[in-house]
Amino acid sequence: MAEETQGMTEESLDLSKTIHQLLGVAIRRRWWVVASTCVVSAGVALGSLLLPNRYTSEATILVVQQQVPERYVVPNTTYSVRQALDSLTEAVLSRSRLLSMINDFDLYPRERKRLGPEGLVQLMRNDVQIDPIEKDTTQNPQNDINAFQISFTAGDPLVAQEVTRQLTSSFINENLKLQEQHDLGTTDFLKDQLAAAEQDLKDHEERLKNFQTQNLGELPEQQSGNLEILSGLHTQLQSTMTEINRAQEQRVYLSSLLNQYQDLTNAGKPVPGGAAPGDPIPAAEAELNRLESERASLLAQFTPQYPDVVETNRKIDDQKQLLASLKAAKTHPEQGKQTEGSAAATPGVSDAEAQLRSQLEANRLQMEDLTKSQKRLESQIAQYEQRINLTPVREQQLTDILRGYDIAKKHYDDLSVNVNQSEMASSLAKRQQGQEFTPVDAASLPTKPSSPDRRKIALGGAAAGLFLGIALAFLVESGDHSFYDEKDLIQRFKTPIVVAVPFLLTPLDQRRRSRRKVLEWLGAIVMVLLVLAVELYVGLHA
Repeated sequence: MAEETQGMTEESLDLSKTIHQLLGVAIRRRWWVVASTCVVSAGVALGSLLLPNRYTSEATILVVQQQVPERYVVPNTTYSVRQALDSLTEAVLSRSRLLSMINDFDLYPRERKRLGPEGLVQLMRNDVQIDPIEKDTTQNPQNDINAFQISFTAGDPLVAQEVTRQLTSSFINENLKLQEQHDLGTTDFLKDQLAAAEQDLKDHEERLKNFQTQNLGELPEQQSGNLEILSGLHTQLQSTMTEINRAQEQRVYLSSLLNQYQDLTNAGKPVPGGAAPGDPIPAAEAELNRLESERASLLAQFTPQYPDVVETNRKIDDQKQLLASLKAAKTHPEQGKQTEGSAAATPGVSDAEAQLRSQLEANRLQMEDLTKSQKRLESQIAQYEQRINLTPVREQQLTDILRGYDIAKKHYDDLSVNVNQSEMASSLAKRQQGQEFTPVDAASLPTKPSSPDRRKIALGGAAAGLFLGIALAFLVESGDHSFYDEKDLIQRFKTPIVVAVPFLLTPLDQRRRSRRKVLEWLGAIVMVLLVLAVELYVGLHA
């Protein structure tokens, strides 16, 4: 603790010694400090009056957002106002535009003699200032801008105002042009994409149409119909097979009956059942009774429109016609005479045989028709079975085609909506109801120069003069080897002082020293007053 206290005491003594030495130097070389400060400060202040005045004209442009809500009309532009301002700045401050404005307003007449076009353009860009005005970040998380300020600095206030007005007009016009180009470009691009999407949709529609045409009957939506038709075909086939069996039975019966009648007629024996020899009427009546009994049995189970019932009715009609023919032949035997050169036979029997042969021929034709119908039904059944078997394959193929069609249709619909939105946004921009730039404050006419700031220059000159005076004071002090303190003497010679003689002044020396101090104070006051007068003059003409 004692060591720390001792160290702090030594540091305090060293600091006090340093301050004392600096004050001593400042007092001894005070005239260097005062003179340098006053001369440099006054010189810089007066020199600032020689600098040409520069005037800055300002204009404020407000960014008006789209007046129609975006839920009704979506704008084509996706960039922010800050990005749009950057693009507009590049366009307005382009080389060609700035050179045109330099020539129109006769800017930088002196600089034209020593600078080329690129130098003049860069010089004007330095004089143009674009300052965005940001919204309140607490209310606008996106930190976008709703206004910006344009300023231009020139040596003539009227020129500065005219150039600023021209820049403001260029920003407004360029913004309208940029929006129109963007809207037209977006709309044209979307229309091209829509045309391509429409062609793609037509290709998918044609492919779907061709697939449905080529695979008609095998499509998934036709499967239930195919199953119903197949079931009906099986029913028809079963009915046809039943009819074929019955036709075969009838053929066997008619053939047997014909053979029996021929045998009985040739043998001259009576027909079974007490009928006359060769009389087929009882057999026909027995067959008719059987058929009627069969129809009654079928009607007990089915409706009159059932195929078996209809077929049985047809057979009954045929049997009735056969029976009527047999009875007619028996009643008029002269109708059954044989042709010339043939053997004589019983007329009734001959007619009965003719009827039986006619029935056999009809039965043969019926068998042929039924056989053809059987083959046709079997072919149709095979065809519909193949369709049903191919339905899962066609369903997978149709799913792939429909997936592509749905994607193409959705893409086309989306593009169609986008084209309509783009056209509405373009129409909105033409009516100047979209986002636009509106001048709030027109280009101002500056009444006071914006530069140079002579007050700051004067203060800087005073600071530079003070720094120069202090530097000169220490420079002069470093060349002076005089001793102003006994400590310096002891430190120089390392010898203890035995006797100290005080500095004695005569009355004349005291009077001279007093007069010199008064003159020094008067001179210092005069110099300070002169500097203040210069600063005041510069301030009034700033």
